[in-house]
Amino acid sequence: MAIESPRPAVEGGRLPAKATRGLPLTVSASVFADGHDLVMAWVRHGAPGGGGWEEVPMAPAGEDRFTATFVPTRIGAWAFEVGAMPDAYATWLRDLGARIGAGQDVRLELEEGARMAEGAASRRAVEDGDEAALLALAARLRDARLTPQERLAEASGEAAGRLMRAAADRAAATASGPWPLWVERERAGFSAWYEMFPRSQGAEPPRSGSFRTAAERLPAIAAMGFDVVYLPPIHPIGRSFRRGPNNTPDAGPDDVGSPWAIGAEEGGHTAVHPDLGSLDDFRRFAAVASGVGLEVALDYAIQCSPDHPWVREHPEWFRHRADGSIRPAENPPKRYPDIYPLDFETADREGLWAALRDVLLFWIAQGVRVFRVDNPHTKPFPFWEWLISEVRREHPDTVFLAEAFTRPTVMRRLAKIGFSQSYTYFTWRTTKDELSRYLTELSGTEAVDWFRPNFWVNTPDILHAYLQQGGPAAFRVRATLAAMTAPSWGMYSGYELCERVPAAEGSEEYLDSEKYQLRPRAWDAPGSLAPYVTRLNEIRTRHREAISLLPTLRLQEVKNDRILGVSRMSRARDDVLLVLVNLDPHAAQEATTWLDLEALGLPTDAPFEAHDELTGVTYVWQGPSNYVRLDPAVQSAHVLHLRPR
Repeated sequence: MAIESPRPAVEGGRLPAKATRGLPLTVSASVFADGHDLVMAWVRHGAPGGGGWEEVPMAPAGEDRFTATFVPTRIGAWAFEVGAMPDAYATWLRDLGARIGAGQDVRLELEEGARMAEGAASRRAVEDGDEAALLALAARLRDARLTPQERLAEASGEAAGRLMRAAADRAAATASGPWPLWVERERAGFSAWYEMFPRSQGAEPPRSGSFRTAAERLPAIAAMGFDVVYLPPIHPIGRSFRRGPNNTPDAGPDDVGSPWAIGAEEGGHTAVHPDLGSLDDFRRFAAVASGVGLEVALDYAIQCSPDHPWVREHPEWFRHRADGSIRPAENPPKRYPDIYPLDFETADREGLWAALRDVLLFWIAQGVRVFRVDNPHTKPFPFWEWLISEVRREHPDTVFLAEAFTRPTVMRRLAKIGFSQSYTYFTWRTTKDELSRYLTELSGTEAVDWFRPNFWVNTPDILHAYLQQGGPAAFRVRATLAAMTAPSWGMYSGYELCERVPAAEGSEEYLDSEKYQLRPRAWDAPGSLAPYVTRLNEIRTRHREAISLLPTLRLQEVKNDRILGVSRMSRARDDVLLVLVNLDPHAAQEATTWLDLEALGLPTDAPFEAHDELTGVTYVWQGPSNYVRLDPAVQSAHVLHLRPR
């Protein structure tokens, strides 16, 4: 037997592939043998070193590929192995059918089948009930009162095949594995994030908001259907070289500075900014969040302001210039004097790594289990592999989101070594061709084994030209695409108000960026997209498995380069969505679909319903070709629940 290319797998099994508790995971492998005998294959899975592994039979999937699906039930280390052997019984059945069809004498072949059933019944592992059924099968195969065709029908039954496969002698079976998996909790595989600066909530400049005033915003965020509220750094902010509004270098006495300039006299990464409150206030904020169904995610940014206690206590943890001064962050010729990067080549590597681990453990002790990691691509891969493993040893439910807008190879590497989710290039993919290629890459290649995309429609750093120029329709388009095509998506506050004024023409920075100043908002302003966002998240919740499973995503043909068609479906194809989006925020577009109905599990010769989850309208369609028209002034997208009538 040969077992080749088992999936999911990462680097030949050196690193674990990703799985999510409660979501179906499909294992596949190429299984074949020399000669013409049929083969049987199975998957065994469970916790490494533990007992009670479960077995799932694999089914043929074309060209010697076999697949099986199981649902992991526990967080932590998991593994699977693929087993295979020649299927003597199936081969015998195939040949018997061919001989009977040719009118040959098959008395000897029937006797061989009866002996095969008796041999299976005699094996020690066979239960009493199965033993009796196998002996009864042998007797029927010898029953001369039955025609050969009738005996073939008896032997071909589903029950007979199941019994013979279960009782097969596996002493000579071939195995591949075990192949490691890491099973994460549901939030790693399906989540909706909302980014909020707590200092802006309830602020009355120059007076900052606090955890108390920010907590008042949490019910509205939860009502929109989000389940993670992400806070940029909440730590004391340095005063040395503090940045002013719109990133000006001259901050006034009332300017609040950038939260990513971490550390001041009041403390560093384990302290909270005094304007926000105390550590007890943070815990109360988190408790309010939990009470409305939100989980708090904190920013883990490995950098310091010149005023951070570590600069004084551990100067060896930083790089120094020729004059002995600490080297600030820089991207030559630009230099950022308000930020000091840490030196991962320090002689005290052990001390630095332990301190950075202890920061995470401190916040985990406060109840935080989700971290958005700032710029992980600028730190060593071995550090992240070590750190994530260290944290998960005691806290396997910790979720890490990698904020790394960098080269694809680097983003993929971070995902492979343990990051739960990853920011993506979605923000810059706006045309049908770009989106089609990117969705295919994320769902239809080996990346699906270890790369979990999180589609953010905007961030405090990224206001794409598409949003700047497209008006509210563009905001609806991007939210629909992110929420319906990715298992996880995110939105930075202000998106629902369609904030779209850039700092300058050609810039992706916001004017009056919240990164450098307080920005209170009127959340009840007319035209808010909050109801639309709420509807999107409601649809995601109703169709959780269909949205969660990237491998079932399929592009559907729509004969218009401005309309994208994507189907999402559950593993059993009993929940199917068709997402049709007009990518043109300025003009109505119309087109004809050409759906792969067979792949969608829909009838090809009978009407079916297309229920629009956005509007509540139900259409009756028949066949693959159906007309659609989307006017952005009215409706930019259909999210159609396809179901038989």
